Amino acid sequence: MIRRCIDNDFAAILEIINDAAQAYKGVIPEDRWHDPYMTLEQLQQEVASGVCFWGFEEKARLTGVMGIQDKGDVTLIRHAYVRTNLRNCGTGSLLLKHLETMTQKQILIGTWADAVWAVTFYEKNGYRLVSPEEKNRLLKKYWNIPDRQIATSVVLAGARTNLSNSELPYC
Repeated sequence: MIRRCIDNDFAAILEIINDAAQAYKGVIPEDRWHDPYMTLEQLQQEVASGVCFWGFEEKARLTGVMGIQDKGDVTLIRHAYVRTNLRNCGTGSLLLKHLETMTQKQILIGTWADAVWAVTFYEKNGYRLVSPEEKNRLLKKYWNIPDRQIATSVVLAGARTNLSNSELPYC
């Protein structure tokens, strides 16, 4: 079952994020890795900034989470994680498809460039990498991340596009 997460789910959300984020250790730049990957305070800040988390629940237990954030003219998919032992079972795709039904706006997703599994997942779900120049513009406009993270990230755009022809995603 897919459902909106509530404040009582914060512990489970953090557990899922910090478990799944272990995959980034040794992959993303060392100066961007920290343990835990997300703290309760950071999660609360994300929710306060408008990230709405949805979860996939199985047998009364959250097994995956994904956030959606309205940024005016676009919608961002944020913090998409599935418990390590339950990956590759379709949970992420189900959550993504559900969140896609919640907006008619262009969907953008940012992730680490070296997280090849994440980029591949989004590409398999119909998203395409935008050009490096467009990535920089979008990350500065819609995300609040440091320059170091901008330099080591990518942005993927969904099929709905409000971008001009010169800014269309490329493969």
